[in-house]
Amino acid sequence: MSASRTKPQNRRRAAVSIRDVARRARVSIATVSRAVNRVSTVDPELAKRVWKAVEETGYVPNTQARALVSGRSRILGLIVSEITNPFFPELVQEFENLAVAQGYEVMIGSTNYDPARTESLVRRMLQRNVDGVAVMTFGIEEELVQKLVEREFPLVFVDAGPDLPNIRVLKVNYAEGIREAVQHLAALGHRSIAFIAGPLNMRSAVARRDAFLKSMAELGIEVPAEHVVEGNHTMEGGLEAMERLADLAELPTAVLCSNDMTAIGVLHALDRTTHSVPKEISVVGFDDIHLAQFMLPPLTTVRMSCRDLAAAAVEALRAGIEPDRAAAGQKEWSIPTRLVVRQSSTFPRGTLPAVVKQVMGKGRGVRLD
Repeated sequence: MSASRTKPQNRRRAAVSIRDVARRARVSIATVSRAVNRVSTVDPELAKRVWKAVEETGYVPNTQARALVSGRSRILGLIVSEITNPFFPELVQEFENLAVAQGYEVMIGSTNYDPARTESLVRRMLQRNVDGVAVMTFGIEEELVQKLVEREFPLVFVDAGPDLPNIRVLKVNYAEGIREAVQHLAALGHRSIAFIAGPLNMRSAVARRDAFLKSMAELGIEVPAEHVVEGNHTMEGGLEAMERLADLAELPTAVLCSNDMTAIGVLHALDRTTHSVPKEISVVGFDDIHLAQFMLPPLTTVRMSCRDLAAAAVEALRAGIEPDRAAAGQKEWSIPTRLVVRQSSTFPRGTLPAVVKQVMGKGRGVRLD
């Protein structure tokens, strides 16, 4: 069959060019280029016309060519430590949603605490010429920091980072949330409260443990050394740590955990025993992952909002990438935390309120979130 007899629907559709968009939007090619690159000086009405034309024509910008012209790839790097922890997929989703809505693509990697994997991940991000990287590992790996800092592009860290011009830090208010959790348990009448920490080579884990000890000291409650157990922020670690606490001469009346995965492990460990939650022992987590509210019983926990973290990370990166942004000079972002009371915490076993509650059949806690 000759080319002249080929049916129109079988012909390859010609690629839409930036000229087609400019013609449809009745603007110059330069205006289309600036609008597509989200240059802030473009008149909003013109930008709206350009994006309408982009949608109508099906124009797909050439990101490589755009990067050559603008000097920016419009790609943000996001590094997390453990993608199997439900907290991090939730964080990744929020980060990507916010970044894409603001005209950026996202390159994501998980280090899994492996130095070789970390090095490979950093190399790939540098090869892709990312505009900036958010290192959301909650435990800064010094080798990773050094490799990124040497490149002198915008970086965002959680908790702490080098005091350099292109470094911005998200400061999580661990003390606020931990203090709320301790005061909640103390108000219920608990005095024998144990704490299962995360890996103490991580700054965030140390910060949470220290916040617990300080909060207990503020209430005049002494914490026995055996009531502070190091875990590893996994369910398995929580299970093992709770087994160690269960072997003590006297079981604590409450356990506060450094993260929700640890708390879930604690619940599973206690389920293997005769100790029921919260009747005999209260359990409190930290993070408020989506799964926390569906545990049995639903988990009382300290909420550290993934959306707050993601929004701060994207804004901090843009502040380093786009010098005309209002937050360009800002170096720190504060991430609030707050207690969410569910049904895994109640009065200590053997106390009068607990006995009255049991007698009256009010075994369910009040959900306040």
